Amino acid sequence: MTGAGPKSVLVVDDSALIRTVVAELVSALPDFCVVGSARDGFEALEQVHALDPDIVTLDIDMPGLGGLETLGYIMSETPRAVVMLSSAESSGLVDVTLRALELGAVDFVRKHELGGARQVRDVAARLEQALRAAAVMNLRGVPMLVRSRRPSRPSRPRAVPALQPARAVVAIAASTGGPRALAEVIPALSQELDAAVLVAQHMPPGFTQGLAERLDRASVLAVCEAGHGARLAPNSVYIAPGGRHLTVQADASGAYLALDDSPTVWGVRPAADRLFRSVAEAFGPAAVGVVLTGMGRDGSAGLAAIRSAGGAAIVQDAATAAINGMPQSALDTCGADLVVPLDQVAEAITRLLGEQRRSLLRGVQSVTR
Repeated sequence: MTGAGPKSVLVVDDSALIRTVVAELVSALPDFCVVGSARDGFEALEQVHALDPDIVTLDIDMPGLGGLETLGYIMSETPRAVVMLSSAESSGLVDVTLRALELGAVDFVRKHELGGARQVRDVAARLEQALRAAAVMNLRGVPMLVRSRRPSRPSRPRAVPALQPARAVVAIAASTGGPRALAEVIPALSQELDAAVLVAQHMPPGFTQGLAERLDRASVLAVCEAGHGARLAPNSVYIAPGGRHLTVQADASGAYLALDDSPTVWGVRPAADRLFRSVAEAFGPAAVGVVLTGMGRDGSAGLAAIRSAGGAAIVQDAATAAINGMPQSALDTCGADLVVPLDQVAEAITRLLGEQRRSLLRGVQSVTR
């Protein structure tokens, strides 16, 4: 792979037109250069070994050796940053796209309707964003994650959301690399959690429902896409819908979810800062904020708000974060109670919730004496 200078890119797609368009878009960026192209998965693997590109743009839906299988070979044999090109419209292709992210793809770009000038501009902006994330991706943890088998739902009875309102909340921020991180964290949470979990994953509309369904199949806790007005229940996980902000509101009956289409924050919607600030206000010392992998600084100010309200903070460590931008920004802004590798995040959440409960209980006992 190249060192200093432009990052080399291999373009893989079964459509000659798409290969040409993507190659032109990549070549127009000053920090990237196209070193080759491939028509299918078999040719892509040959080119990866021959050209050793820094980044591969990989079509998901190809005849023969498909994009998902090709990604698996790349990440297990010669790991590198891979950006998936998806024409995902059906639920099946959405599921494949999400599986690609779990297997180690850094990001995906929807390539449908590339024929019009406006659509090309939109795809070009997303492609540049994905390539810049790929250029700084940390690959150290990816091979281990790829080789590990996706967990199936545990044999013990599945947690049924309680009817009583949630007394504690875990708020999670994730962006680039987030679907894979969430696939490690959420299924590892047990039904002893006794808290609601809210997730702001930067993702476009049409994908968060599939993400929730995939996590739900792998988890003991119930996972769903958040709905406007839904009451928070313990042992439930709520994924913010793509393209909408998620916040927590409170009334005399307890806390409930609210969705809105207000302007983006840090260029994203849903934004973790919006979610975290509302959680801090509604739950104070009964909140735990978690910042996982991602580009940018979303979640930093919100995590500071949670800590200022008496809540706890967890940040994923640099060694296991696919992109360390958000975790590092959070640490620089407000610090954290715990900085842990990805495979210890779920245990850290449970530990801090337990400490919060014991602290609140001691406070109640001291008042009643």
